[in-house]
Amino acid sequence: MSDVSYDIFSGRKTFFIAPDISLLPETYMEEYLSHGYETYIICDDRYCSLKKKVELIINLFRDSILFFYIDAEIEGIDWQKYIYHLQRDYGDKVLIGVLYSKGRSDAERERLERFYLFDVGVQCGCIGLEYQHTKNFSLIDRVMYANQAGGRRKTVRAICDDTSEVSFTFEHENFLAKITDISLNHFSCVMKKDAKKLPVYTKIKDMLLIVNGLHFQTDGIILMERKTYDGPLYIFVFTRLDGSQGLEPDTTHRLSQKIYKMVTTRAKSIMNSAFESASRGQDIESISSEFAGKV
Repeated sequence: MSDVSYDIFSGRKTFFIAPDISLLPETYMEEYLSHGYETYIICDDRYCSLKKKVELIINLFRDSILFFYIDAEIEGIDWQKYIYHLQRDYGDKVLIGVLYSKGRSDAERERLERFYLFDVGVQCGCIGLEYQHTKNFSLIDRVMYANQAGGRRKTVRAICDDTSEVSFTFEHENFLAKITDISLNHFSCVMKKDAKKLPVYTKIKDMLLIVNGLHFQTDGIILMERKTYDGPLYIFVFTRLDGSQGLEPDTTHRLSQKIYKMVTTRAKSIMNSAFESASRGQDIESISSEFAGKV
């Protein structure tokens, strides 16, 4: 394991550098969210070089995991030399892993693994990707778990905007509360100070939620209640029609997409602005200083 430090409660950000999206599709980024992992795909383009992007990510998002797809042909990059120098220069700031297509001989795969794992010393593995997507998902999932990409969280929690609310009826009385945060398992909301007290472990049916513009209906059970300055805060765990914990599949898919956007929008905005500055010739050090306080 690396000796880098990170927030065990929010985990590490994981970046896939120049991946083959036929082997690692964008939809996986949303699916990894349900496992507690915050992941991003970083593509090569003609506006900002991949080397500059990687250096900015390392400076802005310390303690992250970077997976490099070494079968990508990137102008100006010899993957073996490049990753060797990254590990040497930044091995105390990030964790590095290598991805490649399995269409190689056994001898070539052994050579690659020996070089990256032993000669270079990457800590997140040298992973051969297959053309069966589910296998790739599981392979990388296990590596992220082993390297504590999710920290202590089981699902990613997103902070909601001021328009997010939940409404429901309980014992012939209507309730309306502001949703403060949400995950695929639960949400927190704040009632008005004079709202009728709700017993913990009560099941509420047919709640209507509005989460950053997304509307959906679900059942839930009150898991916890505590007092706040603004009013009583309740934590609800989602339940399905059959009584099991969680959301119905279609709702899970839609909410997963929404939460991924909510969680990653800020980081993507920072990266895009930093990449744009680099494309205009601004030096990496000054860009890193400019955006460091915004991460």
